[in-house]
Amino acid sequence: MAAVNLGVVTEAEWAGDASGRSGIDKRPVDGPVSLLAEGVAGDFIGERAHHGGPDKAVYAYAEEDAAWWSAEIGRAIRSGGFGENLTTYAVDVTGAVIGEQWEIGTALLQVTMPRTPCTTFAGFWGMPDLIRRFTVRATPGAYLRVLREGEVGAGDPVEVVERPTHGVTIGEVFRATSLEPELLPRLLDAEDLPEPIREKARRRLTRPL
Repeated sequence: MAAVNLGVVTEAEWAGDASGRSGIDKRPVDGPVSLLAEGVAGDFIGERAHHGGPDKAVYAYAEEDAAWWSAEIGRAIRSGGFGENLTTYAVDVTGAVIGEQWEIGTALLQVTMPRTPCTTFAGFWGMPDLIRRFTVRATPGAYLRVLREGEVGAGDPVEVVERPTHGVTIGEVFRATSLEPELLPRLLDAEDLPEPIREKARRRLTRPL
């Protein structure tokens, strides 16, 4: 793992929190960090209605995908620049299967769902068209549950210890809910996908043409 990042309090007009504060600005830290069932110890989250909680306890983004964005927009993006807690390398985050389990340090995590871009993210980067560009690129990063609380640190390897056979990936879920509705039936095969997303897929599939 390239880095573990914690959010600092940022006050800005674009912050999603009603108080005008956001934790999207995450910075690399030294030493081990505790991953807990409700989130990352020491991480600031401004808008808890949409961030944090068991199904979004940890957010991971791939260093390789960040490098693509850096080249695309012509500026350096440091670890934590996507608001991620874990900056990975040599891990196919977009190709991660919903429900697969990652062992990192002493913690055990489970891939749950992709990140959905928001206006806070666009404001943080100062790019009004970022939501559209992020959606088209379709490398959203992955949220994870904490199945076993533990400590992780930069340099810890990410070991995939279990992978469901249904094959529904983070990338497929993101595309199904944003770009390619024909993929929606696939989401019902992923039992570990959070129920609100599965229910949304069911409603859209039963909607009259």
